[in-house]
Amino acid sequence: MISDNNNSQSESRSRSVAEKSLDQAFIWLTRILGIGIGVILLVIALTVAFRALPAIQQYGLGFLLSSSWNPVKEEYGALPMIYGTIVSSAIALLIAVPLGVGTAIFLSEDFLPLPIRTALVFLVELLAAIPSVVYGLWGIAVLIPILTNLGKFLNGTFGWLPIFSTPPVGPGMLPAGVILGIMTLPIITAISRDSLASLPPELRQASLGLGATRWTTIFRVLVPAAFSGIVGGIMLGLGRAMGETMAATLLIGNSNQLSLSVLAPANTIASLMANQFAEASGLQVAALMYTGLILFIMTLIVNILAEWIVSQVRAKYN
Repeated sequence: MISDNNNSQSESRSRSVAEKSLDQAFIWLTRILGIGIGVILLVIALTVAFRALPAIQQYGLGFLLSSSWNPVKEEYGALPMIYGTIVSSAIALLIAVPLGVGTAIFLSEDFLPLPIRTALVFLVELLAAIPSVVYGLWGIAVLIPILTNLGKFLNGTFGWLPIFSTPPVGPGMLPAGVILGIMTLPIITAISRDSLASLPPELRQASLGLGATRWTTIFRVLVPAAFSGIVGGIMLGLGRAMGETMAATLLIGNSNQLSLSVLAPANTIASLMANQFAEASGLQVAALMYTGLILFIMTLIVNILAEWIVSQVRAKYN
């Protein structure tokens, strides 16, 4: 009875003015920070669009479909770079998503003793701390020789396919995509593992209690429950792959020619800007800004698509 009286007195105790003031200050601070993020993004987009306006007026939407990039004749088109950005990012996701999500599941379940899992988690996250230029140099020294031999085999065996139709020359789309996959792997793994580890243990216990096997519990209960976090990690990895500059510049070959073969040299929007912006002037600067605006819009579309996928999955499981 005394305990009930104490509980009722503590619940009915009015909050002090200082506590209410701190709550209001925190609410307004979060509102200001949230609005500030939107304002920063808007300022960036408007700045890039303003700098790209001369190229937009000069080339219009034809800039997206043109393959010519000739600063001497002031002929510019972004199709090879758009294609290179999309394909290299797709190769990166094909490598990083299965490995990243699989590693996250492996490290979030009790497949190994806790000390070993802790060490592996640290090693995976340590990959994110390696500078991109180091990845690029490692790719030149180690990855390109390996993939050149693989490319010769693919070209000799499956050369009738458009994606393997050219002989490898060293730098190209495939080495860039592989190195981007390695660079995005720790992001996808870390966020996916955190999403799986943060699930309430009751989900696993309830599923196992109903007679589900361990793998059924993982793939039919835990992964769908953590799907929004996993998709968030994949989207962050995709953003890293689409915007990566130095490693892609060192490995992709920096060719502005459009080729369907993944063994041929190519280019991305980020690599193009890194290579030419320092020496660009006049309309070339506007064209480079136009490509930057295109990359900004591509990233926005990817995030909108991710939100739609997450909402559809939530509606299905709710």
